[in-house]
Amino acid sequence: MKKIVFLISTILLLTTQVPAQQVLDKVAAVVGDDIILQSELVQYSLNLAFQFQIDPRKNPEQFEQLQEETLQNLINQKILIVKAKEDTIEVDDRQVDTVLDEQINRMIQQLGSEQKLEEQLNMSISKIKRSFRDDVRKNLMVEKLQQLKFSQIKISRREIEEFYHTMKDSLPELKETVDLSHILLEIKAGKQSERVAREKIDELLQRVKQGEKFEDLCRQYSEDPGNKDRGGEIGFMQRGDFVPEFEEVAFLLQPGEISDIVKTRFGFHIIQSIDRKGDKINVRHLLIRLQPNPGDESLTEDQIKELRATLDAPDANFEEIARQYSDDETTKEQGGHIGKFEVENLQEREFVLAIQKLKPGEISQPFKTRFGWHILKLNDRQEPRTMSIQKDWDKIELWALNLKRQNEFKKWLEEVKKDVYVDIKSN
Repeated sequence: MKKIVFLISTILLLTTQVPAQQVLDKVAAVVGDDIILQSELVQYSLNLAFQFQIDPRKNPEQFEQLQEETLQNLINQKILIVKAKEDTIEVDDRQVDTVLDEQINRMIQQLGSEQKLEEQLNMSISKIKRSFRDDVRKNLMVEKLQQLKFSQIKISRREIEEFYHTMKDSLPELKETVDLSHILLEIKAGKQSERVAREKIDELLQRVKQGEKFEDLCRQYSEDPGNKDRGGEIGFMQRGDFVPEFEEVAFLLQPGEISDIVKTRFGFHIIQSIDRKGDKINVRHLLIRLQPNPGDESLTEDQIKELRATLDAPDANFEEIARQYSDDETTKEQGGHIGKFEVENLQEREFVLAIQKLKPGEISQPFKTRFGWHILKLNDRQEPRTMSIQKDWDKIELWALNLKRQNEFKKWLEEVKKDVYVDIKSN
């Protein structure tokens, strides 16, 4: 059954420059006592466009259709939440935490590291969890409501066979699938790169001390794209929202006071306190990132080649070496295991090229992607084939059952809608 759930892995476009000031106060729809803002609709639509690789500028008609579908999904979701509350549907806090952690880990895996996710969303992992915890809880409430209403629906053997014979010409071919593990070495800034960044931030701090407006320097020189256009203003934050080194200094500053240079894993910062309200502070900062230079890249390349050489030894264990050396925090404890993928859905073209000639159990030569240097191990490969009821009964049964439940769900949802006030506003 298709669930009306928006995975938070689609939030990766939230940092896109959306003209929120133009749509912030417009109401797209009213659902019961709740509203859907136009800005909310635009953000969700952009997020989904990113997920489905739709460029709104190149395909405005396709994006408009996506936005209409998104609005209907948001309306349906809010109706279902109303119904879930009426039926006193509750979910366990531990389940919320588990699902939230799984979804954040998928986002980390997609971007390559926890640090890159924090940089992308301009907030710490703990703040990401707080920001999306309520959404995850509501989605789980909706899922539980659907399960309670429709999990008892069964399907007979005759119905499965009818489904197969009706749909067999439309059933997709099973794609080529691979099971992969990898070792990742990120290209990190070395001492020379750190010295260059330090000199740059030192010069800017001197300009601040000489009276130049800190806000203007942030707009000109800060390398934090999430807030440089706001003069470096981050907004109100509480402890746990940022990395400890930053917070340790930021919370000691008085409004208007400017810090000395602060180093975090993001780079070098200068922080200015703007305001304080209770346990929260509003600050701005100027960031100079630690940028690797060609020498750092060469060093990483040498290191990955050395690792690859050790894997040729008769007693070499790929999983143990991945646990010891890989910089991919989401997979290293699993011996570098990434998972199973359809080859055509691998996002990194370099991965596809690396596994083309590998046989199960073989290991690739080192190669570079936007995340760093990798070594891949092909654990298994399944060749493409046509689906058959003899070989794929379980999968066909699941599809047939989901279709039956989905049809029943649609009928029930139409009945529920009759009892909830919905008003879609014209643009």
